[in-house]
Amino acid sequence: MVTLLDKTRQKPRHPEKVNRPENPILKKPSWIRVKAGGSPVYEKTRKIVRDNNLVTVCEEAGCPNIGECWSKKHATMMIMGDTCTRACAFCNVRTGIPGPLDPQEPANVADAVKKLGLNHVVITSVDRDDLDDGGANHFVETIAAIRQEAPNTTIEILTPDFLRKAGALERVALAKPDVFNHNLETVPSRYLTVRPGARYFHSLRLLQQVKEIDPSQFTKSGIMLGLGEERNEVLQVMDDLRSANVDFITIGQYLQPSSRHYPIDRFVTPEEFKAYETIAWTKGFSMVSSSPLTRSSHHAGEDFEKLRANRNNNLGQDI
Repeated sequence: MVTLLDKTRQKPRHPEKVNRPENPILKKPSWIRVKAGGSPVYEKTRKIVRDNNLVTVCEEAGCPNIGECWSKKHATMMIMGDTCTRACAFCNVRTGIPGPLDPQEPANVADAVKKLGLNHVVITSVDRDDLDDGGANHFVETIAAIRQEAPNTTIEILTPDFLRKAGALERVALAKPDVFNHNLETVPSRYLTVRPGARYFHSLRLLQQVKEIDPSQFTKSGIMLGLGEERNEVLQVMDDLRSANVDFITIGQYLQPSSRHYPIDRFVTPEEFKAYETIAWTKGFSMVSSSPLTRSSHHAGEDFEKLRANRNNNLGQDI
């Protein structure tokens, strides 16, 4: 017997975007080129992820660097499921009503980190506005599980904004990840159309609060270019982040996941990214990554070592 599947009845990945106008996807320029996966190490990484029943932002967000990263056994774990309660116009992660948290997930993440032999791991999540603490305790449990199973692995977290979740930020910061990352994503003037569920100054204040709770904790944030932002707006975001004592800024090119997502305004050239990098260094960041393919977790381990070395050098100069 043959069963035919009616694909028209399958639940769409982005139901909130079905009725949006289609935006043509621009042809990628020559400087945005990536290697496809398929190496033995890539397949081993995928098997470890599957065997531990994990979700990765590498797959869910359609990251262009997955071939490179997985071939080095670098995978960014996305905890609390594959369904987000937000509907950001740029994001490829599924939107909808999430399922219950998996109580085994922290242990599964820690086991995968140990099997992959990671020196540095990035843990991110979907937004969970449905939870009283926004998923803060799940982050805490995951950090603790990794510390137990892989005590030599440094931990970087990329969190949601915990909007209207009293005490959530404090709980996560006190778990002492090595890097606390929260992305601003874009300039303030784009928020209503690109990131409507978030608030720019709330996100900025979150990063500032982490430093107030633990001044020794590294903080990090990133933005995308190509969403219609102006140069002066990008420079203002840099100043805002430095006012919040953020240590590390990442700047990358927005890539449109589908015709129903926010349109790309333009592809920013490598030369422009380099110019922004130079400016960011002069503004006092301890670490800067700025290129078309820069992503929050791309080369995160190597960048963390540079960040730590730069801080130590700066402390030495202050003495």
